[in-house]
Amino acid sequence: MTEIFTISDDYIELNKLLKASGLCGSGGQAKMVIEDNLVSVGGIIETRKRRKIKDGMTVTCNARSLKVVKAPIQAE
Repeated sequence: MTEIFTISDDYIELNKLLKASGLCGSGGQAKMVIEDNLVSVGGIIETRKRRKIKDGMTVTCNARSLKVVKAPIQAE
C-alpha cells in the first residue's frame, strides 16, 4: 500500500523526506539507507541524498512506499 506525503513547496530533498515521513528515524539514518542503495524513486535505485522529490513521485524504502503530493494553494 502506498502512503501519501503532502508537501507545500515545489519539492523536498530525498533525505529530508525520509526523515520527515518517518521512514527513517534521523537524517543520518536517511543518508545511510540512501548510500546502501535501499531507496528507490519511481522504481529506480537513487543514490543522490539531495534528489529533488516533486509532486507525483513515489519513493520506496524498507518495503514502504510514499507518493508525494503537493498541497493545493489556499485561496484567501
